[in-house]
Amino acid sequence: MNPKFKNNVGVCVPEILFPAESVDLSKWAVVACDQYTSQPDYWQAVEEEVGAAPSTLRIMLPEIFLDKPGEAERIVEIRKTMDEYVANGTLRNLGEGVMLCRRTVDGKTRRGLILALDLECYDYNKGSTTLIRATEGTIVERIPPRLRIRDGAPLELPHILVLIDDEKRTVIEPLFDKAGDKLYDFDLMQKGGHIEGWFVNDEDTIRSAIDAVEALVDPNKYGREMAPLLFAMGDGNHSFATAKANWEKIKAALPEDERERHPARFALVELENVHDEGIIFEPIHRVVFNVSAPKFIAALRTKLSQLNNGGVDINLYTSQKNCERNINRALNEGGHVIPIVVQGKIGYIHVRRPSAQLEVGTLQTAIDAILKTFAGATIDYIHGADVVNELGSKYGNIGFLLPPMNKSAFFRTVVFDGALPRKTFSMGEAHEKRYYLECRKITK
Repeated sequence: MNPKFKNNVGVCVPEILFPAESVDLSKWAVVACDQYTSQPDYWQAVEEEVGAAPSTLRIMLPEIFLDKPGEAERIVEIRKTMDEYVANGTLRNLGEGVMLCRRTVDGKTRRGLILALDLECYDYNKGSTTLIRATEGTIVERIPPRLRIRDGAPLELPHILVLIDDEKRTVIEPLFDKAGDKLYDFDLMQKGGHIEGWFVNDEDTIRSAIDAVEALVDPNKYGREMAPLLFAMGDGNHSFATAKANWEKIKAALPEDERERHPARFALVELENVHDEGIIFEPIHRVVFNVSAPKFIAALRTKLSQLNNGGVDINLYTSQKNCERNINRALNEGGHVIPIVVQGKIGYIHVRRPSAQLEVGTLQTAIDAILKTFAGATIDYIHGADVVNELGSKYGNIGFLLPPMNKSAFFRTVVFDGALPRKTFSMGEAHEKRYYLECRKITK
């Protein structure tokens, strides 16, 4: 890496590989592998649209095919195609630099900065205080299947979105004034919206951006001295964790003097500002199935009280008007108020002095503790309130409606509470997720 870009925050200015001018980018760019995992028709449609054209579809494995017959053969073919794309000029080396991108989908526009991050600055384990952290609990069992794909692969292509807390918009946004000519500008397949990109390799411009990133590090940023959180996983944490596992395996076999600059030490990501108007945090609700509602509610009240929450009420009503009047009164009193739907009744949980920062933390901790005590009970994570109301009203089910997470509280919550409960929020629907486009070499 250019010595001019040296820094103490884990930023690496990578050599970016990008398709040759002859490649049809609308067929090259394919949505993240962890989307549409239960919809084979989607991937069949992508297959038909790509045809024989060069495409990231040929150098990644949709997770719908993980642990399925033919997986090993697919991985062999992926590595072969990666080598071919580099050797035959399908991919060209743009040199050291960063990529700016602007994505518009469903009327929302968000901005990103593609660079590499140092995996030595990341720890996904609970209680981590590293500069780069997971924001939801990492399920370690999900890493080995993904490691089979990355282990030995010559290239990486990211769908990882990493967030920064840059309220004054000092890092990404100013770069658009210095971006120069566009490298790409096209529509993404399968309702993915529109994307534009600019390659930036001016040393002074990049250095100023890195300086702005370094300036975000402040141990007292959230009111009291805490280990600073600079980069928070927004999407693709398990892919980043897989890159970490791959690096640890490679590092163990390297002499000390080769570890600092080995390409596998870094992972390509898209950096986004959590304050970008195009980023929407959507709530993910809960429905519990196959329980005795009165017994579950009683157990939930007891567990919430045991968790140092300073007083808990759970009230149910047959009248929508009565429920709304009492919910509003509870909201005015403060604490956490979580609406519930139980077999034809509606109501709310009122936790008066919650020990967690977010309602989802208050609820999920208690549900996790008692769910295992109800034989046959299951939980599902639902995006739409109307679906929760429908399912929760059925016998044996309970629906829990969670409020949207305030983006401005996101970093503060992770700093003080650690990784959020699983399925806390969603950064858009499947077609809004990142599409593969840029690549980078991770082998010498």
